[in-house]
Amino acid sequence: MQMASSFSDASECAGEEKRVGTRTVFVGNHPISGTEAYIAQRFCDNRIVSSKYTLWNFLPKNLFEQFRRIANFYFLIIFLVQVTVDTPTSPVTSGLPLFFVITVTAIKQVGDVVEVQADETFPCDLILLSSCTTDGTCYVTTASLDGESNCKTHYAVRDTIALCTAESIDNLRAAIECEQPQPDLYKFVGRISIYSNSIEAVARSLGPENLLLKGATLKNTKKIYGVAVYTGMETKMALNYQGKSQKRSAVEKSINAFLIVYLFILLTKAAICTTLKYVWQSTPYNDEPWYNQKTQKERETFKVLKMFTDFLSFMVLFNFIIPVSMYVTVEMQKFLGSFFISWDKDFFDEEINEGALVNTSDLNEELGQVDYVFTDKTGTLTENTMEFIECCIDGHKYKGTTQEVDGLCQTDGPLAYFDKADKNREALFLRALCLCHTVEIKTNDAVDGPIEGAEFTYISSSPDEIALVKGAKKFGFTFLGNQNGHIRVENQRKETEEYELLHTLNFDSVRRRMSVIVRTQKGDILLFCKGADSSIFPRVHNHQIELTKDHVERNAMDGYRTLCVAFKEIPPDEFERINAQLIEAKMALQDREEKLEKVFDEIETNMNLIGATAVEDKLQDQAAETIEALHAAGLKVWVLTGDKMETAKSTCYACRLFQTNTELLELTTKTIEESERKEDRLHELLIEYRKKLLHEFPKSTRSLKKAWTEHQEYGLIIDGSTLSLILNSSQDCSSNNYKSIFLQICMKCTAVLCCRMAPLQKAQIVRMVKNLKGSPITLSIGDGANDVSMILESHVGIGIKGKEGRQAARNSDYSVPKFKHLKKLLLAHGHLYYVRIAHLVQYFFYKNLCFILPQFLYQFFCGFSQQPLYDAAYLTMYNICFTSLPILAYSLLEQHINIDTLTADPRLYMKITGNAMLQLGPFLYWTFLAAFEGTVFFFGTYFLFQTTSLEDNGKIYGNWTFGSIVFTVLVFTVTLKLALDTRFWTWINHFVIWGSLAFYVFFSFFWGGIIWPFLKQQRMYFVFAQMLSSVSTWLAIILLIFISLFPEILLIVIKNVRRRSARRNLSCRRASDSLSARPSVRPLLLRTFSDESNIL
Repeated sequence: MQMASSFSDASECAGEEKRVGTRTVFVGNHPISGTEAYIAQRFCDNRIVSSKYTLWNFLPKNLFEQFRRIANFYFLIIFLVQVTVDTPTSPVTSGLPLFFVITVTAIKQVGDVVEVQADETFPCDLILLSSCTTDGTCYVTTASLDGESNCKTHYAVRDTIALCTAESIDNLRAAIECEQPQPDLYKFVGRISIYSNSIEAVARSLGPENLLLKGATLKNTKKIYGVAVYTGMETKMALNYQGKSQKRSAVEKSINAFLIVYLFILLTKAAICTTLKYVWQSTPYNDEPWYNQKTQKERETFKVLKMFTDFLSFMVLFNFIIPVSMYVTVEMQKFLGSFFISWDKDFFDEEINEGALVNTSDLNEELGQVDYVFTDKTGTLTENTMEFIECCIDGHKYKGTTQEVDGLCQTDGPLAYFDKADKNREALFLRALCLCHTVEIKTNDAVDGPIEGAEFTYISSSPDEIALVKGAKKFGFTFLGNQNGHIRVENQRKETEEYELLHTLNFDSVRRRMSVIVRTQKGDILLFCKGADSSIFPRVHNHQIELTKDHVERNAMDGYRTLCVAFKEIPPDEFERINAQLIEAKMALQDREEKLEKVFDEIETNMNLIGATAVEDKLQDQAAETIEALHAAGLKVWVLTGDKMETAKSTCYACRLFQTNTELLELTTKTIEESERKEDRLHELLIEYRKKLLHEFPKSTRSLKKAWTEHQEYGLIIDGSTLSLILNSSQDCSSNNYKSIFLQICMKCTAVLCCRMAPLQKAQIVRMVKNLKGSPITLSIGDGANDVSMILESHVGIGIKGKEGRQAARNSDYSVPKFKHLKKLLLAHGHLYYVRIAHLVQYFFYKNLCFILPQFLYQFFCGFSQQPLYDAAYLTMYNICFTSLPILAYSLLEQHINIDTLTADPRLYMKITGNAMLQLGPFLYWTFLAAFEGTVFFFGTYFLFQTTSLEDNGKIYGNWTFGSIVFTVLVFTVTLKLALDTRFWTWINHFVIWGSLAFYVFFSFFWGGIIWPFLKQQRMYFVFAQMLSSVSTWLAIILLIFISLFPEILLIVIKNVRRRSARRNLSCRRASDSLSARPSVRPLLLRTFSDESNIL
């Protein structure tokens, strides 16, 4: 059903970047008082335009984006010069390739009340009014929005829960005020005012738990009623269509640098030819020969203007040195190459039935250039499968293992009690575990299929909470669900207790705790709070901390995740004040989060500590092997986590980030609190650590990566508070260079652990390393929403498809199911992507210099008359047809080293880091090679033409035959050069390489075999066929190709000889080592068990 309503909007309908103010949605016939003025409202329809372009803006918008590229803009200028100035080549020669590149790249509601049935998709963003359930809840899956397949619970406000029929909805009169549309899927601020027979309206706050998003699907609920607040292009789904900021790879930056170099070469060639032309014409006979007299207009032309037009003409003649088609080839290589990651079966995870996903193909080669890896711990290095291990109540230990396995509770042996606490305190602690959480109960139904062995299943966005609720169940307290704002708990005596849920103080990564305020059946009001020890201990009485603190630290040393539990009783008069503050903050439309945080901070004070819990998060499969491989590849791995230092430290040993021989340097609150003035103590430690590391790694060390294996390994541990002290040190302090000293220490350490990190601090760490000297390439990998900031900040962001939702995967450049997949992604795919595209870039500049250098040399033999050496068809087709497909196939399929070898020997990764293949040395090699070959092409053909007659009948070849011979040698040489470089041959390589050569020959016969009616001059008619009728021409072409490729062939032979010699020496050395000494088995076993003793 639909009901008329209207919007009050402070801004235009859609597409505005900044939206201010609020909007109001009226439901039903809203009464207007005599003092109110009625204004007709404007609102958007429910259409969504997800395409980047429209029919009207496609041409201007796409052209603007295309011509922002240097090469495209350059060729546009050349094309315009050819059109306006009398140039030696046709505008088609530059216009057609430019048109081809651009074309290929270019192809590359409203207050209505809506009824939605089960398994239907919400048509717009709705505020939930009611559902078929008595408590006004519904279950929703948001897989199409954020990839999360688990059910989420949404709630209706208590005043509209009973409106379950169309008739009751029809009588509803309400006004919804909410924020303007914004793309964050997990944030919403609003309030609803419900009008009844009374004059005063009842106002309730609205949050993300009340908002049903367009694109989400209703599950396990027969039907719901909701009112539309955002429609069409204003829905959160539509607003999320806009892409993230573009990241540029190191290869792109190298391309731009090479373009500038070649543009300088082009300008130099044009300037030289222009200067020499006028030097040549300084002789009267050369300036105006008898057979080519100047016109009166030419004689009167201003000489400076003539020189300028000549300079532009030479620019046009040599403009093909800039490889415009390289951009479209690079784009195609990146796009097509990204499918190899998605298709890789090794990345497929049977547990989630998904593989890897490429969100952007622009950074494929950057995977082969990573210097620093920043990784989250929970859910990334660990499974995020929580297992309840033990708890302590008032310092007394209770041990029992329950594990979350498909919704069932399992126990490893009987429960163990160690000197039990008071019975009432036990019950209070277990009630806290059953009440302080956001766990929901999912009953069995036909929608998702029955679950055997259980009447219901616990569901939550956090595996920790499910493990704790199940741990409480094992000790006799069972959470039975939340219905109509009342939580039911079954105690040890099998009695059902009921608590009224008054308020939930939700968890956030800044507070690092959550609380609930409940009312017991006796009327007592209690606050239960659970959170990290660092956020709980400062808020409880000091004398209660010591007993629990020992257990927490011991559990953390064992690698367990710990949470502390506290409570306090709230007097009725104090609750009235708290309730008013919470309602006021929840009703705020501006700065709601800040106001709530302030109220939460005031409420969660003077609590009583009850105890703590210990939950184990198992290490992911092959996480340790992956980190070892990354270290061997020369990458520095940093773990950035919000966990306690002891817990994170144990995990780092378990995953071999820290080895048994790694010396740890600590910069934590514990180490700097030894002094009264923290900054002084911090400065002392920084200086001490720097001296130690500089002594170990002197400046003369050529490569830190190689030095790691030759010197003592160091690891650094720092926590969030110390990092804040380093980044925000006082300006008047003499040690305000903390940051630079800290970075010097970090660069010398093989591994760094940052614990107690807030999400913003994770991003700050990444940004700090990004800005180091040399601009190292950073990669961040995580699985949760708290990792999004560092994923977006780094050069390459990897999202784990984990159990904390899909926010990280949605905001990443690449997403993989497990951390172990990072090894092959970097060492194999990244390595090959970089080698392929680096070769592609160098090859494009090489073949274009080979192409245009003979044209430049030809000017010295034609009086600098701007006479083209090649026919216009060859100029146009060279980059588009004759030489494009072989390099594209190479850049997609080449495997110079087998994939298994790349993953087995991580040290190979070090050979390509630092953009090694696009540095000055390789660039100069390719440039000189092209200069050599271009010179051979021209002068080899020139010497051939010293004999004026190349046929027995005495016919003399002309300049177009000369150019055709040069061009034929050129095409065959650059194509065969690529064949020599190819190590991994497939039928596709054979087809495109030999097919391109065959196509060139066919085209040349075809182009010269017909008199084309649209050409004014038939200068190529029968030239190619006549040229190949000469035996001398055949011999010359074959000889020139061999001479051009001889340096490459010689280099390949030398490399192969050296490689075989090295292999022979290595095998001999291994044989002599095995014969000279056989180590005993005992030391190996001792070393193995010694290593294992430090691994959890």
